[in-house]
Amino acid sequence: MKAVTRSRYGPPEVLSISETEIPKIKENEILVKVHATTVNRTDCANITGKPYVVRIFTGITAPMRNVPGTDFAGEVMQTGKEVADIEPGDRVFGFDDNGLSSMAEYMSIPVSKTIRHIPLGFSYRDAAASVEGAHYAINFLNKVKLRAGEKAMVNGGTGAIGSSLIQLLKYHGLEVVATGPAEHIETLRSLGAKRVIDYKTQDFTRDEEKFDYVFDSVGKSTFGECKRLLVKDGIYISSELGPYSQNPFLAISTTFSEGKKVRFPLPVNIPESLKIISELIESGNYRPLIDRSYPMEQVKEAFEYVMTGRKIGNVILNINHF
Repeated sequence: MKAVTRSRYGPPEVLSISETEIPKIKENEILVKVHATTVNRTDCANITGKPYVVRIFTGITAPMRNVPGTDFAGEVMQTGKEVADIEPGDRVFGFDDNGLSSMAEYMSIPVSKTIRHIPLGFSYRDAAASVEGAHYAINFLNKVKLRAGEKAMVNGGTGAIGSSLIQLLKYHGLEVVATGPAEHIETLRSLGAKRVIDYKTQDFTRDEEKFDYVFDSVGKSTFGECKRLLVKDGIYISSELGPYSQNPFLAISTTFSEGKKVRFPLPVNIPESLKIISELIESGNYRPLIDRSYPMEQVKEAFEYVMTGRKIGNVILNINHF
């Protein structure tokens, strides 16, 4: 089979397409014919080994997995003797931020990992695009107690996390203001943003409106810059550690003080995230935002594009034709 491979950390140039053996499954595993994955921020961290903290999970000096890929959507081809509730022919999708070796024509995965059936009528492409960003968005929102009628600012509304946040906040009855490029204002409104700030011409931190929450899904602001946007007990959450890794420390220190607070969106419980997103897909309350697709042979170009920071929603890597 064909697979994307690498033997060291580095830029997209370390990636190549290789011929490897189809994995042999264990009794608690399934063999999946992969149709689609995404090239996402987590994948970029996993191939570059930066920030260095990711190497605790992916390998200190060299990657533990030669085949990258953290999410997948595909067809079950074979099941181990101990596998129940999944059969050959089932359409499934899943995610593991530490890596699944899913950028290959076939992958094996233990059923103990997060795997769900793809909702009826949902394509492989859409299923693959509904995992990574949505998981991180859910882990923003499970750090707070949302109430219908509250107001939220989403910085980076056109990203995979941001576009998911907008839809989830709308579902919970919040009023959303989002930042994004002017050419995608209508897209952001269609996702649920009441108002859109063009980040190319306006500084969202100088906005005059007050918000219960400021969610920075691209990690390009600080608590200090956004304090003025928050109501007296408002909450700030960023997807990044912040300058000098301040955000986790601020999350601890502001917990014990009055007024505006920081929360840190430590991403946990992937099974619960996929359960939530599957239910939202089935009820028609979630759809992934997709920028473009690349064939597996153009994986370097896909990573290079994602690393520019200009992607809108998700970038798909087509593995097998479907």
